[in-house]
Amino acid sequence: MALDPQVEYVLELVEKSPYPEMHTVSAQEAREIFEETAPALNVRPEDVYRTEDRWIEGVEGDIPIRIYTPYQPKAGETLPILVFYHGGGFVIGSLDSYDSLCRVLANMAECIVVSVDYRLAPEHKFPAAVDDGLEAYQWISDHAHELGGDARRIAIAGDSAGGNVTAVTAIGIRDEGDIPPLLQVLIYPVAGGAPETPSHHEFAEGFLLTRANILWFYEQYLGQPEDATDPRFAPLLADNLAGLAPALVIVAGHDPLRDEGIAYAERLHVAGVKVELSNYEEMVHGFISLADAVDQGKIAIDQITAALKAAFAGKE
Repeated sequence: MALDPQVEYVLELVEKSPYPEMHTVSAQEAREIFEETAPALNVRPEDVYRTEDRWIEGVEGDIPIRIYTPYQPKAGETLPILVFYHGGGFVIGSLDSYDSLCRVLANMAECIVVSVDYRLAPEHKFPAAVDDGLEAYQWISDHAHELGGDARRIAIAGDSAGGNVTAVTAIGIRDEGDIPPLLQVLIYPVAGGAPETPSHHEFAEGFLLTRANILWFYEQYLGQPEDATDPRFAPLLADNLAGLAPALVIVAGHDPLRDEGIAYAERLHVAGVKVELSNYEEMVHGFISLADAVDQGKIAIDQITAALKAAFAGKE
């Protein structure tokens, strides 16, 4: 399947960018590049009724979160909650760089969105990100009423590395007996461990996310070789995926991570988990953030918000 012409145009602009490849600079420099370029690539920010930045207590220190409330609730009204984990290869990404997407999701799904700023590598190696992901979910679930939300109507979602945190959090919730989410949304997730699938090699260069950057991200995050096969990094390798929350898995046809996302969806299905897999074949990694320039990104956001609203309404 050929690339969508709108994506081709975006890739041409990126090719002309003066910024160096992230794997050629330090982690701090990569973060600065991402924060500078994210506003140009992200969906247009929308107004919401209220945002609040807070810090919640984690085992290894405080975890920053940002809470988006889409509208002023009526007296006694509680809203559903979406816990969101940003992308960035476990090294880059922040509350700010995913702020506009969270605003869109809050408004369209009519829910409180709580964006989680988990710890980043290389300062914080595996499993820091997923530990923070689970701790944040547990805190949000326990404090839902304080946030104006309904603990019985919680979903989780994440993009790329955040998709990994989402998948691993869903497993941790099941294993620790916490209140399960109604839905897990995995957006082109890191799922498979070793980056050796056909898509990792077929789309190694020229499709926004490069193989060189992926390898560099993993080098920053993983502390030792055996971490690459730990199910907390590679949920595809988990022994048991039964009993997990229903899943919406979105992959892009021209994405190095495509094959592992598809494989994870298939494993969920085999394990008896209700799963919907959507392969946007003409797209590249990160296309949902490009929704203002790429129509398929808008369609994917519509799909995500429709799935969230159905889950919150008990129609999953």
